[in-house]
Amino acid sequence: MDNVVAKKKFGQNFLKDESVVRQIVEAMPESDRTVAEIGPGLGDLTKFLVDVKSVEAFEVDTDLCKHLNEIFDEAIASRRLTLHCGDVLERWRGTLLDVPYDLVANLPYYIATNIILRALADPHCEFLLVMVQREVAEKFSASPGEKAFGALGVIAQSVAEVDIVVHVPPEAFMPPPKVESAVLRMKKTAHRVDEGFERMLKTAFAQPRKTLAKNLSARYGKEAVLSAISSCGYTPSIRPHQVATADYHQLYRLLH
Repeated sequence: MDNVVAKKKFGQNFLKDESVVRQIVEAMPESDRTVAEIGPGLGDLTKFLVDVKSVEAFEVDTDLCKHLNEIFDEAIASRRLTLHCGDVLERWRGTLLDVPYDLVANLPYYIATNIILRALADPHCEFLLVMVQREVAEKFSASPGEKAFGALGVIAQSVAEVDIVVHVPPEAFMPPPKVESAVLRMKKTAHRVDEGFERMLKTAFAQPRKTLAKNLSARYGKEAVLSAISSCGYTPSIRPHQVATADYHQLYRLLH
């Protein structure tokens, strides 16, 4: 399908660098779980996945669905690959698959954060290995004290071991995106925290340059916030990005 044109409305950038594809495959966990692939595109990663795993792929582009059905007809016939054509977000209701699975995908950047958060909340998702915009990968993997550390990092690191496998330059894709990419790995150790905690984080990081006390006081009141921050061993001048993930959970318990 050399004449295929990437569609901007679907955020399509096809990964063509086979060395990067192999690094993704090598970083997969040793398990017999099904793999969910979102946005298989031209099938450059899919062809490696179906050799080692049972794959459920989700593609929104009807033209690409036709292409994938043709080139993977044997894998589909043998049930090593199940291809779902349509919007994965419309299908995803609590759980994406009815069995434990690993999410391995080159995610469209415009929905990457949403997909990751859904996977972290999905009780059937055990592992994530996803290509995303480098800035997004750094937000999920940043450590307390780093500039990129925020609500996404707290949420992810509350339920998973998170790291970046490899940074990927724009020229690894067709067409090349305007940003650098990275392969993000998350090994889940628990399921996503409750919505009340996430609302607190949204408040805590609402204005990152202000103190944590100032941000949280807008929801919980200054006296309660200062007492909770002190109980966690911090001074009133602490900034949101300087507080450890475990301490955010302690703050939540104290404020609720």
